[in-house]
Amino acid sequence: MPGTLYLVATPIGNLADISIRAIETLKAVDVIACEDTRHSRKLLDHYGISGKLVSYHEHNEKARADELIAMASEGQDIAVISDAGTPAINDPGYGVVQAAIAAGVNIISVPGPVAFVNAVLVSGLPTDSIFFGGFLPSRTGERQRRLGELRDVSATLVFYESPHRVSNSLADCRKVLGPRRAAVVRELTKMHEEVLRGTLDELAAHYSGASAKGEFVLVIERPGAAAVSTGPQLSLAERVDELERTGIDNKAALKAAAKEFGLSRSEAYRQLQMLRK
Repeated sequence: MPGTLYLVATPIGNLADISIRAIETLKAVDVIACEDTRHSRKLLDHYGISGKLVSYHEHNEKARADELIAMASEGQDIAVISDAGTPAINDPGYGVVQAAIAAGVNIISVPGPVAFVNAVLVSGLPTDSIFFGGFLPSRTGERQRRLGELRDVSATLVFYESPHRVSNSLADCRKVLGPRRAAVVRELTKMHEEVLRGTLDELAAHYSGASAKGEFVLVIERPGAAAVSTGPQLSLAERVDELERTGIDNKAALKAAAKEFGLSRSEAYRQLQMLRK
């Protein structure tokens, strides 16, 4: 009787963000396939999991997928994990799933953290329709062409980005997509987690020439979202300026804008200072 292929989600940062079911599954399977055995061993050791580890990454994905499915066909249970989050979501996993389907091996997903979902949740942008685009192309021309293809997609756009490209990517997003609201979410669930909200203009200006560190998720509103959004139509900085023009002082304007944006006054002040640097 064939074994089962389990796709097991693991934490995206905080080691506590793992389900009881994921731990039990990883303890029970015969083999755990992971991107980096040294990286995954830290998580497994933390939870007392001593299963056999084999590498499964972008450079050996095809050959290793065949090996894993051969094991499963002989009755072994296999778990696939990524370095962080859910396997096959912008990480290896798709190939082994296709191989398992072709071989008639049962597939079970053990759900858990996904970075782009959590980034959308904290962005303050609409969550009813989401388009996840993975990583944008690294070359400017290709990146702008890709953004052009997505310009009219009626959904909140979400992309992963590396620290050394985030500045250029934000500038291209502003150039191609126009003056939309957006959020840059950095280091989710980790000690230095940060959510910076504003317009693409403001965010591009903030990261222009700045030294960026960590793992980034870019969240961008859909075209015409301001017309249907139930939230604030302006960026935080624009709303504070607008309120000040009515005659109230900066402190009162910041307090009112923070309430509209669902932020504490201290968080609103911090974001405003960062955007205005």
